[in-house]
Amino acid sequence: MGNSQSVDPASIHIPELHKLLERDPYLNPYQYEMKRRYGLMVNFLEQFEKHEAKRNRPPGEVGGIEKFTTSYNKYGIHVQADNSVRCFEWAPSAQQLYLTGDFNNWNREEFAYKKLDFGKWELVLPPNPDGSCKLTHLSQVKLVVRNQHGHLLDRLSPWATYVTEPPVVGHAYEQRIWNPKPQDKHKWTSSKPKKPDNLKIYESHVGICTQEQKCASYEDFVRVVIPRIVKQGYNAVQLMAIMEHAYYASFGYQVTSFFAASSRFGTPEQLKYLVDECHKAGLYVLLDVVHSHASKNVLDGLNEFDGTQACFFHDGPRGTHPLWDSRLFNYSEIEVLRFLLSNLRWYLEEYQFDGFRFDGVTSMLYHNHGCGEGFSGHYDEYFGLNVDTDALIYLMVANKFLHDKYPEIITIAEDVSGMPASCRPVTEGGTGFDYRLGKIFFTSSFKAEIRVGVEQAGKYKVVLDSDCSHFGGAYAESHDQGWSRAGREVQGSAGLRLFTLRRLQPSGPGHCIRDLP
Repeated sequence: MGNSQSVDPASIHIPELHKLLERDPYLNPYQYEMKRRYGLMVNFLEQFEKHEAKRNRPPGEVGGIEKFTTSYNKYGIHVQADNSVRCFEWAPSAQQLYLTGDFNNWNREEFAYKKLDFGKWELVLPPNPDGSCKLTHLSQVKLVVRNQHGHLLDRLSPWATYVTEPPVVGHAYEQRIWNPKPQDKHKWTSSKPKKPDNLKIYESHVGICTQEQKCASYEDFVRVVIPRIVKQGYNAVQLMAIMEHAYYASFGYQVTSFFAASSRFGTPEQLKYLVDECHKAGLYVLLDVVHSHASKNVLDGLNEFDGTQACFFHDGPRGTHPLWDSRLFNYSEIEVLRFLLSNLRWYLEEYQFDGFRFDGVTSMLYHNHGCGEGFSGHYDEYFGLNVDTDALIYLMVANKFLHDKYPEIITIAEDVSGMPASCRPVTEGGTGFDYRLGKIFFTSSFKAEIRVGVEQAGKYKVVLDSDCSHFGGAYAESHDQGWSRAGREVQGSAGLRLFTLRRLQPSGPGHCIRDLP
């Protein structure tokens, strides 16, 4: 990412580093590495701003990070105002790309993309002779990739915005064109609520929000859950499993289509309705975003998109998670950053989410993904060769962009390692999150339940003395805790709790964090 060889940490100035060092003097010996990381981030942003500005950009059109993070307007498949269709993809190792679908009776090689520089491919489909569009609303399409061996491979666009379950169980998911008539598009009616000073988050999974024997819908959630959590005093809701995932039992953590909201629960317009109703009820809406890894699915995922093991991911062993059996992003690749940063902005702009809970941050931060690490808290553990600098800088870039562009946004890191300064601003040398969501709280609560029983355990308060470089998050319950309980078969336990209450509050010298009674 950027040019690491050109970064001289001794010459790097972190604007507000002194504030962080005043909070935590134990970070003083690590200034050199902190400056190196900050310098890499700045170098990347500056180089990219210059690079993007030189592209073919008409006068008055925005460039730089602003254009970079809205690449969903260009990449993928887009119906134009004149009923032509513009298609754009990045597939660096492909020999040829084609577009096929029900619109051309699945002729796999009729419409070939034009190869551009830097692994880019472009196709323009003109309107039909009568002026109508070749792709209608809900048309089914596929990309066909000719790999380096000449084989034709079926793929879905990484930028697909609507993907549906196949009619036959076990078949690949199907990409469809989502282009409803103007009167059928959701009309936003509610303004966003004020950012809460003290978050009380209701963690939820749309599909299991009903006692009926079915996969619940976005509309079920509005009817059943929103009134309940408002009555109970929550001011935010975190939605799991929104990004499309072919494997339902993964709880949304094996994402196959990153820009597509899960069609199991309804349409994109119905998800917008859900978010709108949350805002109407005064609830902040957080998306559980999974940028730490991706499903290994090939036919309906990102894996082997251009016919190779690389493309969006690291090649070789570094590209596969040893425990999750999933693919790991190559955060040093500029097109991967384009994809991920645009993905964040897509959910903020298209669906009006108010923030993110970043899943699996510990796995991202370390080359060994935190596996087998005790994390004693000694700062040497956070500034050595085990840290994945590319992933850390991606998180810094993401947080800096998000907080600069959306001042009211909330970002939460699921990190159990205790990375110092993870919740300090990037301008101080931190990672830029608002809160870090550790798990010691519910782990201690679970141990209390084992020791004294579920009923009495509710009387205990879980207390954590947080160091002054973090904001902390306290679980009262968690979906991770639920899996632990189910595995241990604790008598009297509720099993998997569908929803989580967390109290999040800033911590500093002399402060501690407690869960709600």
